[in-house]
Amino acid sequence: MPTSTPVRFSPDLEDVQPDEQETIQGLNETFGTILETTANDYGHAVRSVHAKAHAILQGTLQVKDGLPPELAQGMFAHPGSYTVFMRRSTNAGDILPDAIALPRGLAMKVVGVEGERLPDAAGRTQDFVMVNGPVFQAKTAEKFLGSLKMLAKTTDKMEGTKTVMSSVLQTVNSALETVGLASPTVQSLGGAPNVDPLGETYFSVTPFRYGDHVAKFSLKPVSASLTNLTGEKIDTSVSENAIRETVQAEMQTISGEWEFQVQLCRDTEAQPIEDPTVEWDPEAAPFVTVATVTAAPQDSWRDEQVRKVDEQMRFSIWTGLAAHQPLGNINRARKSTYEQSAKFREGFNRCPIQEPQL
Repeated sequence: MPTSTPVRFSPDLEDVQPDEQETIQGLNETFGTILETTANDYGHAVRSVHAKAHAILQGTLQVKDGLPPELAQGMFAHPGSYTVFMRRSTNAGDILPDAIALPRGLAMKVVGVEGERLPDAAGRTQDFVMVNGPVFQAKTAEKFLGSLKMLAKTTDKMEGTKTVMSSVLQTVNSALETVGLASPTVQSLGGAPNVDPLGETYFSVTPFRYGDHVAKFSLKPVSASLTNLTGEKIDTSVSENAIRETVQAEMQTISGEWEFQVQLCRDTEAQPIEDPTVEWDPEAAPFVTVATVTAAPQDSWRDEQVRKVDEQMRFSIWTGLAAHQPLGNINRARKSTYEQSAKFREGFNRCPIQEPQL
């Protein structure tokens, strides 16, 4: 265990660049292109990223009792039980056949969370948005914008070519993995292995305020029914929605349990705030469990639940408590883009998007 104390949160930990608003405007314009392209093609607006959902799960988050002071922060300051909604997805902004292998996402909404809210954060919820890898593909929003512009040009085009390219990239990434060099860039372009999303561990990738401290988050499967699926590949040649169908069949009998974990920043040089391409070494800054999440057997693609969560909810890292303020350049850029995506979907689909009340 580390001997250093956790870094104290201070606004001075962030390094805001003078050109960030210009970059954010570029992101909004590029995401707007993706939103308009897919909405016109589908006749229905979808998210600008993580458009395709594979499963909608409802469960319970239980905050642990007796947490030490450094971990008893924000919504985890006191033991309690909350309803959660979890959406598993693929990161593209268009809805692609599952044979096009891309990183997977997990968005989790915790309902009924009390406390001071972030600016413009409606309701009484706390959102966590994660992916199945510990680092982000770009150091800054400006660098991410360059990649996004390239991807926007391929939105909803040449799906056959994308499938072939995905197969090639999967082979490349597998070769890199054998020598310990798995590439998030290759994975983001379609080289991620098509493994079962229920067995994956998900990471916030970027840092957040954690009350008096700073942390990254993860959600780790711990029940045997889930860990038995870790690394299990899904045959995506049988159906365009093979992942959704596989998870739906599995969740009929699975009682899932995950650990929600916190990784406290202990050294801002080794665990930087502004560079999400750097993995925080878990030896120096270990993940510690602060809550458990459970989900009983259920239909993970029930029509009513899909409408309620996939259509009528938005997930944003800027929806939640001031005690869990998103930190860093990438997170600052995400606020406006998340809002734009939700407003576009709401207007185009004529379907109100709102925070759930339980």
